[in-house]
Amino acid sequence: MSATNTITTIDIWSSKIRTIIWYFDTENKNSFHILWVGISDSNAIRKWNILDMEEFMSNLDKSLGEAEKMAWEQVKWAYISFNSSSFEVLKNKWVVAVTSWEVTEEDVDRVLEMSKNWVDLPNKEILKVIPESFVVDLEQWIKNPVWMSARKIDVDSNIFSMWVNVLNNIRKAVWEIWIDIYDIYPNLLSSPEWVLTKRQKELWVVCVDIWASTTGITIYENGVLLHSWIIPLGWDNVTNDIALWLRTSTSVAEKIKVEYSELGLIIEEEDSSKDKILDLRKLGMWEDGEIKISFLSQIVTARYEEIFQFIRDELRKIWKDGMLPEWAVCVWGGVKVKWFVSYAKKSLKLPVFIWLPVSKDDLVDASINDPVFASVIWTMIFSNINENNPNVFSLNIWWFLESIKNIFRKMIP
Repeated sequence: MSATNTITTIDIWSSKIRTIIWYFDTENKNSFHILWVGISDSNAIRKWNILDMEEFMSNLDKSLGEAEKMAWEQVKWAYISFNSSSFEVLKNKWVVAVTSWEVTEEDVDRVLEMSKNWVDLPNKEILKVIPESFVVDLEQWIKNPVWMSARKIDVDSNIFSMWVNVLNNIRKAVWEIWIDIYDIYPNLLSSPEWVLTKRQKELWVVCVDIWASTTGITIYENGVLLHSWIIPLGWDNVTNDIALWLRTSTSVAEKIKVEYSELGLIIEEEDSSKDKILDLRKLGMWEDGEIKISFLSQIVTARYEEIFQFIRDELRKIWKDGMLPEWAVCVWGGVKVKWFVSYAKKSLKLPVFIWLPVSKDDLVDASINDPVFASVIWTMIFSNINENNPNVFSLNIWWFLESIKNIFRKMIP
């Protein structure tokens, strides 16, 4: 398999960095095959602030090196997908005249580019501009105006931006390990694009991404993006709460959260004899004490209720609290707790569904049949849809020398 046929995606989080090397089937472009997934800890990022640039680059290189070694590929360029608490989504409107009697793709690109004007974004850089809907003359709620007859075209756009210093630090770290960045996707956008079906987007639906330190909310109506927001609470907040209450390490608290906690567990006083007790000494030689499962569940439930309250507040802004006809589709690590679906239904007053990539055998074989891979899978699909796989040759002597050094370094056990 030549390097020009493979595509690399690096998914950066505040807890893990994942590098996926994969390729599309030449006969069926909707079918893709995973060569390897390289995973490393992300210890240099907290709340999406890079605390140690050298350690961050080391974590990137470790994840990339593992994927390269097992896939037998030398990666030169990659797509980057990541999440950040500095993401901001703004709305803007713009109108341009159509150059001819029919709307062309150039007209659509021009109106989207012009919609960036007059947007106040100090110290921020625009990542993506996503159209909410178009107005072709007097026809509203147009999704794709190309080839329509018109004299002017209006657009309501969603502008995704983030702090420019954070983005530049990520770019610099990736370039320092001799990888060119082909494109960057915010996970706030990429997760729902892959997870939600066309039918769900036509109706009111919300995609909830419970990440490590933040939670993303994306709402669709009539097939277009309507509202997006970042909540400054996530999966790690629950772990920290358990660690503080039990005075234990976060690694032990993470294990307790996943294996023993139950959302919404309530045991009455007359049934207290039925309450299970967890002996912490079974979890490690340095642990001591006991905790009731019901009390543990109260700690976890309190933080999840706070997250769900933020979600309801965002739905209330668009007058849809408890009134979405379609699902609340939940992804990422925050959904991997017992009785998540039943408690989320009760709290959000909506039908709730946990998305899992179980429709392809390749996903299972590559060990990425997990909700945390929702965003990176869409990045893979999107690159194929737009045929953005570059096939160019550039002579860079420093990159060439570094590649030779990397080859010998990876040959040494």
